[in-house]
Amino acid sequence: MKQQSFRWLAGSASVLALAGMLGSLTLAEAPAVKDQVQFNRDVRPVLSENCFSCHGPDSANRKAGLRLDRKEDLFADRDGVLAVVPGKPAESALIERIFSDKPAKLMPPAKSHKKLTPAQKDLLRKWIEQGAPWEPHWSLIVPKRPQPPEAAHAAVRNAIDRFIFARLKEQGLEPAAEADKNTLVRRVTLDLTGLP
Repeated sequence: MKQQSFRWLAGSASVLALAGMLGSLTLAEAPAVKDQVQFNRDVRPVLSENCFSCHGPDSANRKAGLRLDRKEDLFADRDGVLAVVPGKPAESALIERIFSDKPAKLMPPAKSHKKLTPAQKDLLRKWIEQGAPWEPHWSLIVPKRPQPPEAAHAAVRNAIDRFIFARLKEQGLEPAAEADKNTLVRRVTLDLTGLP
């Protein structure tokens, strides 16, 4: 029993290590990819972390009757004041409040012990400049298959290969030669058994 547990653990460790390396690559490249600000990916986490405690779904703690977690409330006209005016950050009360020099108007307030970084403030401004596109929660969005990039390489066999070879080309790398069948079987066997 111990030997089987060890084998499973060793195999799982290699898979987790690979996933960790791939995850770190994705996180490292994320800031460079952000030309178009996406609400779910970029804006919702900032609002959730810093604003929803006072302007979120909890009606008992909601301040000024303003909700930032629902589209109809975020863009609503509240006695001539609009929290977000798509395409016009200078007319948006949200931008005015987060960039305010007056402590009484500054959001989030000092007593909340939350503070937006300059990058987060610029991100919110950029989102409004781009028209403040709203997205429902990610779980309500129907997934769409991405269009595979063009990749002219002899080893391309499927759509996943196209993504891999396009990324290699972008990084100025060439793929290694394909391993022979004996080597591939050995690799699979070692992964399954977890033995060196």
